This record gives sequence, C-alpha cells and structure tokens, in this order.
Amino acid sequence: MRQIVLDTETTGLNPRSGDRIIEIGCVELVNRRLTGNNFHSYINPERDSEEGALAVHGLTTEFLSDKPKFAEIANELRDYVKDAEIIIHNAPFDLGFLDAEFDRMGFPPFRNHVGSITDTLVQAKEMHPGKRNSLDALCDRYGISNAHRALHGALLDAELLAEVYLAMTRGQNSLTIDLAAEETSMDNDSAIVDAPLADIIVLQAMEDELAEHEALLDKLDKDCKGTSVWRSAAPAN
Repeated sequence: MRQIVLDTETTGLNPRSGDRIIEIGCVELVNRRLTGNNFHSYINPERDSEEGALAVHGLTTEFLSDKPKFAEIANELRDYVKDAEIIIHNAPFDLGFLDAEFDRMGFPPFRNHVGSITDTLVQAKEMHPGKRNSLDALCDRYGISNAHRALHGALLDAELLAEVYLAMTRGQNSLTIDLAAEETSMDNDSAIVDAPLADIIVLQAMEDELAEHEALLDKLDKDCKGTSVWRSAAPAN
C-alpha cells in the first residue's frame, strides 16, 4: 500500500485569480511506514506572493527567482504520485492549485493521475466534532512536536501530517498485528500444549469475594440511580 502525504505553499489563496504554487512537499508511506523517498521542490511562480501569504511561508520573490518553474517539475511530480493514495489536510485547497497548474500544462486534473484522495481534515472533523482540527491542533492532540515550525513549509507540514495521519488511523494496524501474531504462533507450535477441557481447573469465588462483588454492584446502581449494566447483564443464578 503506497501513500503520499502532500502539502503545498502558494502565493495567495485563490488560483482563479492567478495565485500559484511556490513549494510542494511529499512524504512517502509504504505499508504505513515512512520510506524516506520524499519529493520536495521550491517553484518560481513568476509573480509576487501576497503580503498575508508571505507572512505565513516567508518565501520571498528573490528566493524563488532562480527556482524551477512548475512546468519543469510537473512530469517528475506526476511520476512520483502515480496511482498512490494521496493524503492532504484540507484537500480542496491544494487540489485547486494543482488542478490549475496541471491545466496550464494541458494535463487532466490531478486526481486523474493518482489512485485516490484522502482528506485528513474531513477525517479529523468526524473523529473530533466541534473541536479545532488545524494541523497545529492535531499535533497537540496526538502529542506530536511541532516546536520547530516557526513558519509553514510544504515538506515540514507534510512530515507532520504523516505523523498525525498515522496516529489518527492507528487502528488500521490491527490486521498487521494479527498477521504478525499468527506468524509468531506458527513459529512456536512446539510450545503449544493442547489440553483437554476436563483438565482446566475452575476456581469458584469465595463467599467474602461474592459479598464484595455485590457491594460494588450496589454502589454502581446507586451512582447511576437505577440498575447498572453490569447487574442487568449478569446471568441468572
């Protein structure tokens, strides 16, 4: 399973008004493991950044003036993302800019080149309704350090998002864990003892233990002002 976590920085907020991509950062995951096979490029947008955008990313026109234009990195980017699942935080924003750049090249929309698109902002809103779900907020929620993030950067943000995504979807590891457990079990067949059911010793609870259990159920009933689920689920004697 190949996944690419992608982020962009731009000259402004609206590709329809001529704003352009100035940085692309991509981080590769294969079977939920970081591979180090990342893609990163600064891009000369052939225009200035808006003041608000410049305050966010800090990439000046002078710095970008000798960087490749999008047309020069487009084919390499297409080859890199081909058929992968693309993971983006607030996907419509980045896709709007990527589609605009691809359209200038005469290419089909970005999603036509990849396997699928996953929006972690949508996922986060479903998992944490009513809470802040920015990348910074998710880093705080999942204990991921972003102290080195003074300014936004596409590769840095993609790396942070990759860690956030893995933390958000940790339950997907269950299949891998089950498979690993099965392999371990097969390796240790000699240690498995097939005991008949009659050989299993059942220890009955003592009277004082039963009394303590009943006292605990009574307290639970009192706390919930009714019959607790533990008592209602208890088998009849």
